[in-house]
Amino acid sequence: MVHRVWKANNLKPHLSRTFKLSNDPRFVEKMIDVVGLYLDPPEHALVLCVDEKSQIQALDRTQPGLPIKKGRCGTMTHDYVRNGTTTLFAALEMAEGTLIGTCMQRHRHQEWIKFLQLIDEQTPADLDLHLIADNYRTHKHPKVQRWLAKHPRFHIHFIPTSSSWLNLVERWFREITDKRIRRESFSSVERLIATIMDYIAQHNDNPQPLVWIAKAEDILAKVRRARAVLDKISSD
Repeated sequence: MVHRVWKANNLKPHLSRTFKLSNDPRFVEKMIDVVGLYLDPPEHALVLCVDEKSQIQALDRTQPGLPIKKGRCGTMTHDYVRNGTTTLFAALEMAEGTLIGTCMQRHRHQEWIKFLQLIDEQTPADLDLHLIADNYRTHKHPKVQRWLAKHPRFHIHFIPTSSSWLNLVERWFREITDKRIRRESFSSVERLIATIMDYIAQHNDNPQPLVWIAKAEDILAKVRRARAVLDKISSD
């Protein structure tokens, strides 16, 4: 009876979705700035979504898995051995979809500056660079600020807090995780890094730009509706 009622009303209580509304006091300002870069990028400039994916584990399964075959999915053991971690630094260029990436052991401000230097080396020197980044404190370190002051073609645009969906490199992180990292076993960090760099190389052989279509006013309308619902629930 319960199942029939759920089905008749299209209710799926076994499913849930996560969400988080940003409480950043400058949410509107930052969101409009980033969406503007996506929808109307500046001339003579590159727009890059940048971030680091930290603590990627080199997991080795305890037994060999079975390959996929007709009528059966591939398998892998539920347990694993940890063989260390690495951090992937990535910059997704919006116009063509190419990616600048590297792996480093840590993700302090020192490594972030090294990554900015790599971006500087691998992009045309006559173009301005607009980097979309999150609010991780490493990105705002005083030494990072001093480095940026000496490299005026770099322009940093911070997304609002709790708004990782605004940074499109996060979607690329999800793709490499689902398509490559989770599907393999890694006996060492070196093998993990080699796999990541191979995936980046294959991506850049046939890059596909990620096209942003949502307008700022549509996002704001959706946020207002969500806040209205939350306020109603809180007052009840």
